[in-house]
Amino acid sequence: MLRPEAARVVLRLDGITKRFGKLVANDAISLSLHQGEVIALLGENGAGKTTLMNILFGQYTADEGTVEVFGQTLPPGNPRAALDAGVGMVHQHFTLADNMTVLENVTLGTQPLFAPRLDRGAARDKLARLAADFGLQVHPDARVGSLTVGERQRVEILKALYRDARILILDEPTAVLTPQEIDDLFATLRKAVKLGLSVVFISHKLHEVMAISDRVLILRHGRLVAERPIAEVDKAKLAALMVGSEVAAPKVEQGRPGAVLMRLQDVTTPDRGSAPGLNRVSLALHSGQIVGLAGVSGNGQAALADLIGGLIRPATGRLDLNDAEMQDWTPRKAVQSGIARIPEDRHKTGTIAEFDLTENAILESYADPPYSRAGWMSWGVAEAFTRQIIDTYDVRCPGPGTRIRLLSGGNMQKLILGRVLEKAPSIILANQPVRGLDIGAVNYVHSQLLAARDRGAAVLLISEDLDEIMALSDVIHVMSEGRLSPGFARGSMTPAELGVWMAGQGFDEAETAHAS
Repeated sequence: MLRPEAARVVLRLDGITKRFGKLVANDAISLSLHQGEVIALLGENGAGKTTLMNILFGQYTADEGTVEVFGQTLPPGNPRAALDAGVGMVHQHFTLADNMTVLENVTLGTQPLFAPRLDRGAARDKLARLAADFGLQVHPDARVGSLTVGERQRVEILKALYRDARILILDEPTAVLTPQEIDDLFATLRKAVKLGLSVVFISHKLHEVMAISDRVLILRHGRLVAERPIAEVDKAKLAALMVGSEVAAPKVEQGRPGAVLMRLQDVTTPDRGSAPGLNRVSLALHSGQIVGLAGVSGNGQAALADLIGGLIRPATGRLDLNDAEMQDWTPRKAVQSGIARIPEDRHKTGTIAEFDLTENAILESYADPPYSRAGWMSWGVAEAFTRQIIDTYDVRCPGPGTRIRLLSGGNMQKLILGRVLEKAPSIILANQPVRGLDIGAVNYVHSQLLAARDRGAAVLLISEDLDEIMALSDVIHVMSEGRLSPGFARGSMTPAELGVWMAGQGFDEAETAHAS
């Protein structure tokens, strides 16, 4: 097997420039990819990584420059040409039809319009083989609309692999996978790379970049500013190259818990499709404390988040807020009670795509002062609030009037975080708060959550990133099949020990011990 730098060039981008109005998303970028090589594409949110890959995949048309795959220049703006040339892409944001099954989504577009009927048996067998090989299990007949975020990400990966791609673009592919699933995926990628697959890997998780990449390329403000063999860098150097200066994680002190602001007592909620509800969950959220919730995606975290946000009510058990039982619990009442929500899915439940940044910034408070008085909107006040968020949280955008769908995922997330944290809430529901954010933004968000805790807020941090949970949480719970583990104090559990609970074994052992 040839070393990657000695192998044939399978992909070449030459002088790619892309503008969106006055914003230059890509500025004369040139790069190459060799057969059997994994290159990592790094940069801050809005640096131009996803735009560049969308140009390669034919979803955007470059204003200048060319894309060459296996020696052939691709016609611009033609995803079918990219697919036919052997380019597969796993998008950062889902491109799935909610009303179709997993199998239908994976096979959609793989046959000509007038081809004979799809051999569903053969397609099902191929899908099952890929799912087993890559450790990406999902039921082929499940409706995508009923799947959790983690399960949808698995379908996206399977959809690309099903098309026998020779060049695979992975845009934040591990954002919702467990550490074990990431290890399995990387093991399979390494096997595929040895057989000639070439990979462009986009991730903000620097330890993943170090683990899987041969070479790293750094974008900053739309320009390619650095290129290094992975053997010549470490995580600190990569972070500094991304942001242009040294990056330091916030110092985490132990919280000082105060009064219980919210309490769940033996709460049960119905299952929703393949996603379990809550199974006799009891949980207390104290002021001045971060409670971390770990677990594999799809094990009841969504039900807990919806309960706290007022979207569902307990079927049995009770929900108390400031020692008072909440009988008529609604999203409106949750907002009025000082509960701030950072939703798991920033597109589906966090923003409205066609609204501009100002409209999205006041989504949960547009009817209240100071944005509304006597039935009239105070758009000047709303825009000033939005500009404050843009400046404080470094939201990369042309201005408050920009439609939010034009922002990168990370910049959307920054706007949501600002919308939430600038109001000094008493309870913060932080559901995957740093998903898709660069290292600098992650550190900033973590520092803001810690500051909110130190001001007296109760924070529930839901994350599939164990590093994040273990770094920030004062108390850690694990959720599996709707069940909630006991609380574990900071530093009392290793990742492996938490993994036992995430797999459900800890619950089984505890139940066996209790029965005996």
